[in-house]
Amino acid sequence: MKQYENAVIVSTNRLADGIFSTELCAKSIVKDSLPGQFVCVYSDDGAHLLPRPISICDIDADAGTLRLVYRVVGFGTDELSKKGVGDTVRLLGPIGTGYESVREGKDKPLRILIGGGIGIPPMLLLAKNWNAAGYEVHAVLGYRNADLFLLEDFKPYATCHIATDDGSVGTHGTVLDAIAADGLLDGGADRKALIAACGPMPMLRGVAAEAMKQGIPAYVSLEERMACGVGACLGCIVKSREVDGHSHVHNKRICTEGPVFPVSDLCW
Repeated sequence: MKQYENAVIVSTNRLADGIFSTELCAKSIVKDSLPGQFVCVYSDDGAHLLPRPISICDIDADAGTLRLVYRVVGFGTDELSKKGVGDTVRLLGPIGTGYESVREGKDKPLRILIGGGIGIPPMLLLAKNWNAAGYEVHAVLGYRNADLFLLEDFKPYATCHIATDDGSVGTHGTVLDAIAADGLLDGGADRKALIAACGPMPMLRGVAAEAMKQGIPAYVSLEERMACGVGACLGCIVKSREVDGHSHVHNKRICTEGPVFPVSDLCW
């Protein structure tokens, strides 16, 4: 259940150009957090009323801490990146369905996690959980260049495959190019694989098309700018095959019905 909490910053670090990691003590939110969910981060400045939604990268249940990895793109994320140890941040969370909505079970032992850019952080907690559950986990991570933030964090839990836009590391091209180069989907549905992805919408559309072509179940975590974060404003909708019970049209609210959806539920 989502709730408000005044979280205390434990650490803040710069991971790459414009990318920061902030760890916060938020025991009430952490105890209910799942992979794929997010929190709303509120500004101290009363002129900025709307919170910034940021996906949960990792949690430490014993310590009661959660980790947010984000790109500085505006006032809210800039303010968060400049806070120091001991400062407080007002959070609302955890929000969203997360990957508990994944219906496939042990009959899909090969788990392929795909992250592009700032869509990489939400995949880390999922990699840890699926590794602990005994799945064979592969992480396909797409970067702009050789600033491979979080790569070392993934390595204990997944076999990593890298794609870079400039070709400086790994496969030159997209995450789909890396998947093809490393033969991860060779054999199609016979591989008994399941895909989870988060990243830019063009990447997700490409992943969805390839998964549907191969007959492999896939789930995507959608990231959009949100206003209320609780499903009231309809500011973060995606076209769906089913009629939404709230708006009565073919829309789903990313902040409530998502952010994780089966690709088969969405109109691409």
